[in-house]
Amino acid sequence: MVLEEVDILDIGGYSSRPMAEDISIDEELARTISTIEKIKSEFPDILISIDTFRSKVAEEAVAAGADFVNDISAGELDPLMIEKVGKLNVPYIAMHMKGTPKTMQQNSGYQNILTEIMHYFSKKLNLCLKAGIKDVMIDPGFGFSKTLEQNYWILKNLAYFKTIQAPILVGVSRKSMIHKKLGVTAEESLNGTTALHMAALINGANILRVHDVKEAKETIKLYKEIYP
Repeated sequence: MVLEEVDILDIGGYSSRPMAEDISIDEELARTISTIEKIKSEFPDILISIDTFRSKVAEEAVAAGADFVNDISAGELDPLMIEKVGKLNVPYIAMHMKGTPKTMQQNSGYQNILTEIMHYFSKKLNLCLKAGIKDVMIDPGFGFSKTLEQNYWILKNLAYFKTIQAPILVGVSRKSMIHKKLGVTAEESLNGTTALHMAALINGANILRVHDVKEAKETIKLYKEIYP
């Protein structure tokens, strides 16, 4: 990824896949801190985000060299997180999810998914502002407490969230919403991923969270040529 000129490396030690088992804070720290330190020692200019919902992990990761905090729960799973990020003075990525990785798939009921997510982010941005966080990015959380149909409805209406006036991060790369829809494996879903990346960019995405850096950069380049 570094050789393909990735902009930000996202390092996480706690699996956020559906039904993921819980691990201790110590185990999460053991999986992430030394990795961050090693990357920073070899590639000091690379930006790193720590993918965690735990404030202690965020704090130690930033001390080790992480530049962003990427929180799948936007502070819901650790009430100290938003305040801690404000004190760390780093950008914050707040994602929408209901429940935990282990329970989220049973929490996909919504009256109006777009307005409920909008309300969620409005509340979170207000808390971030009060905590002194200067840069906040929002992530609608594709695949997190959402059905396949809800994922595509959010993608189609992604521009709705532009009114929040925060950069939008989209993470759809090789997810089940692609390979289940196409009837292929995750490894075979690059073409579908590329198509959804272009759709996300057209509909207002500012940042793509990807597995295939080279292909994603080519998609972004093409998008900028079409929409300069």
